[in-house]
Amino acid sequence: MLAIEVQNLRKNYGSIEAVRGIDISIEAGETVALLGPNGAGKSTTIDVILGLAEPGDGTVSVLGGSPSAAVDAGWIGAMLQTGALIRDLAVGELVAMVASLYPKPLDVAETLELTGLADIAAQRTQKLSGGQTQRVRFAVALVSNPKLLVLDEPTVAMDVEGRRSFWAAMREQASHGRTILFATHYLEEADAYADRAVLMAHGLVVADGPPTEIRAMVGSRTIRATLPGADLDALAQLPGVTAAEPRGEAVVLACTDSDAAIRALLAAHPEARDIEIAAAGLEEAFLQLTGDAGQQTEGVLQ
Repeated sequence: MLAIEVQNLRKNYGSIEAVRGIDISIEAGETVALLGPNGAGKSTTIDVILGLAEPGDGTVSVLGGSPSAAVDAGWIGAMLQTGALIRDLAVGELVAMVASLYPKPLDVAETLELTGLADIAAQRTQKLSGGQTQRVRFAVALVSNPKLLVLDEPTVAMDVEGRRSFWAAMREQASHGRTILFATHYLEEADAYADRAVLMAHGLVVADGPPTEIRAMVGSRTIRATLPGADLDALAQLPGVTAAEPRGEAVVLACTDSDAAIRALLAAHPEARDIEIAAAGLEEAFLQLTGDAGQQTEGVLQ
């Protein structure tokens, strides 16, 4: 069964086309990252999926029915960027209060432990740091025992340890068969934790597939080699090389043809060592694909 089915979704705000006719299908049990620069239409798409905004055109189905029906049934847990926690409640009290609103919630103590909040369960919500507040938002979304988790920039304000703990918890939830849709600016999170990445730019879906496939859509590769004192201008002129950058005693060559580039590099510099050839990362694919979309849609957004 499809957990989310979006067909020809369009949404305007005045003269601005926030979402311009997108199709997204997410199977039950998938973990999907929604990626894109600011203004790509990610938050608008999430708002429509959650029933917080009505489509301008097109249809949205969540767990076999309308978004509002899925929300009313308690099947969706959402963690949004906006909205404050209720003041003057302890963290544990807030999570317990939310749990009481649902027919089959998770155990509150277990939820606090899973989200790293057990040690601050007695702390008042207005006394929390930014990262702690994010973890409470996550606990509130999770304690309802939802079939679908929708998370908008969930690790913003978390430190490295907090992000690591958060994704450990998310992996456990995914193993239980929950469907997870998350929007993030941290491309390494999508690369590491998503089954699929849906890349949006200027209100359009410009790529949809496993992160490995999206990386493969960009033909560029990089060559890294230790080459002290190298002439960067000369390296940039080698066949198959588009740019050369220094990295201490190493150089990094951006390539359109890594085979030609490595042959030319070794012919010109047989002393090069510690050579690595790597495919484009998700960040490079993100920048190229969203940049291409911007050129194709230039002048559409006001």
